Amino acid sequence: MRPRSKVLIIAGSDSSGGAGIQADIKTVTSLGSYAMTAVTAITSQNTTGVKSITPIKPKEISSQIVFSAKDIKPNAIKIGMLHSKSVIQTVIKSLNKIKVKKIVLDPVMVAKGGAKLVSNAAIIFIKDRLMKNTLLITPNIPEAEILSKTKINSKKDMIKAGKILIRLGAKNVLIKGGHLKSKKINDILLNKKFIKEFKSKKYSTKNTHGTGCTLSSAIATNLSCGKDLIKSCELGIKYVNEAIKSNLNLGKGNGPINHLNSFTINKKFK
Repeated sequence: MRPRSKVLIIAGSDSSGGAGIQADIKTVTSLGSYAMTAVTAITSQNTTGVKSITPIKPKEISSQIVFSAKDIKPNAIKIGMLHSKSVIQTVIKSLNKIKVKKIVLDPVMVAKGGAKLVSNAAIIFIKDRLMKNTLLITPNIPEAEILSKTKINSKKDMIKAGKILIRLGAKNVLIKGGHLKSKKINDILLNKKFIKEFKSKKYSTKNTHGTGCTLSSAIATNLSCGKDLIKSCELGIKYVNEAIKSNLNLGKGNGPINHLNSFTINKKFK
């Protein structure tokens, strides 16, 4: 099998392999595309929490983005953890140089265990500058609350927060509904023209580490292959749901999801 497209991932590393750039690479590869990376930070973490975060210098992040894309032009880009204002400024300048239109931003702010991953100045800059330079932003409910400065307790609140983000300059917003207490998960995609709701079954499991990273990478991969935004989100959500359903149960805390759920091993490799 040859890769169908090329995806550049700009994100932090997760030493446990469940989230971050490791989850992104697994997702892009499992969905049949070629993954390139620009590492923004190195974390020491496992399923129980984050021990340390070591930032990569902005100049080196820019070099990874521009030098890689100069040789292998990506069809789409996924952006994950950007921990400081200076890193975000550098990423925006680098994106302007390589000129890729299909950019998915997962505004990673807090780890599953509760550890804060970005500075307050970075959060402001994500909202004021970076959000406007992407095709799609994919916040979960806590992230959408921070960006929109509004409390979300219902589907109606999700739509309200999404509309605020659109007014602030986002082109398209997919708010993930997994944090709401409900029997089903409702994810809301909206822009100035439409509101689209995706309904999914909610699985009772603690093993959901990396779902946000995985979803945004799956959407970016689908976009890179030429699928439209609604179909890319629909297929991305389906991929994540199947990965959660597998319930790997690795580690003592919030375990990873199964990125291999889309894989069928050829008989000659068994």
